[in-house]
Amino acid sequence: MRRLWRKWGIHFNIAGKLSRIDELNHIMEEPGFWDDVDKANAQMKELKSLKGTIDRYERLKADYEDVETILEMGYEENDESLIPEAQEMMENFRNDFEEMRLSTLLTGEYDSDSAIMTLHAGAGGTEACDWTSMLYRMYSRWAERHGYKTEVLDYLDGDEAGIKSITIQIEGENAYGYLKSEKGIHRLVRISPFNAAGKRQTSFSSCEIMPDIEEDIDIEVDDDDIRVDTYRSSGAGGQHINKTSSAVRITHLPTGIVVQCQNERSQHMNKDKAMQMLKARLYLLKEEESQEKLSGIRGEVMDNGFGSQIRSYVMQPYKMVKDLRTGYETSNVDAVMDGDLDGFINAYLKMLSLSPQD
Repeated sequence: MRRLWRKWGIHFNIAGKLSRIDELNHIMEEPGFWDDVDKANAQMKELKSLKGTIDRYERLKADYEDVETILEMGYEENDESLIPEAQEMMENFRNDFEEMRLSTLLTGEYDSDSAIMTLHAGAGGTEACDWTSMLYRMYSRWAERHGYKTEVLDYLDGDEAGIKSITIQIEGENAYGYLKSEKGIHRLVRISPFNAAGKRQTSFSSCEIMPDIEEDIDIEVDDDDIRVDTYRSSGAGGQHINKTSSAVRITHLPTGIVVQCQNERSQHMNKDKAMQMLKARLYLLKEEESQEKLSGIRGEVMDNGFGSQIRSYVMQPYKMVKDLRTGYETSNVDAVMDGDLDGFINAYLKMLSLSPQD
């Protein structure tokens, strides 16, 4: 038992994390700690993350010991009725352990940050807008399962039904690290309720994902390179959207990147949030270009339509959700649409950890 936990302690670098916690605690006690607010906030954030990892590790140890206790009781008392309880506890332990193990793969600079996700309806008309609303529900359910808070930042209704585009903030530790797996085109095949002939129809929706970086990013944005437009907020449910003329759209002319925010209570706040989102998008673009130069691979511009999807969701004539990058698939479409995405996310993170480019 002790040997096992010593091995896991090395795997999770528990000693190194405890040492860093001690170092940060000493730094915080020094005079002038708050002189550099950005640096202080970053160190506070790091400390919180490290303590969270240690707490999770200690809970895993306690859960494993509980399983051992139940098994010993069952063996000593020859009580087979304890077997189902022990099996359930062991399954929960395995799931929690695997989640913690996968969190060690989140080594990107902003993987621990919250996330901002934008869904755009693509080819498929009203069906694509309905598909986008289904994806919004799916990701909202996934966030709820993991204790993340969601907030709508921008919303545009479909012409007849569904959602044409929506931007949501998903707040919580490692949200970006997990959800970066979802970037790309998502394809739906089903008998469309909007098709009078009852024929199968294919539709598409794109998912953009970026870290919600709180500190100022070292990205210069020239005023001459952007166009700022204001418009009246719109969206389903007045409780989510501030319906005034304070919404802001920023277009970065050199790259064509467009960001929008309409959720804050003033035009100034919406502009600040939109600029933060733009800088995050430009940072990711810069990182992607650097990776392409290093690997010698030229990035492709993917259309929101046929032949460019990362994942297919088939509801007729059979049921199957398959990720085309990792090969991971499941026939339980209903569970996936209800937010059960961990299998896909885990497979993607494992693929990245094995990639020679990462």
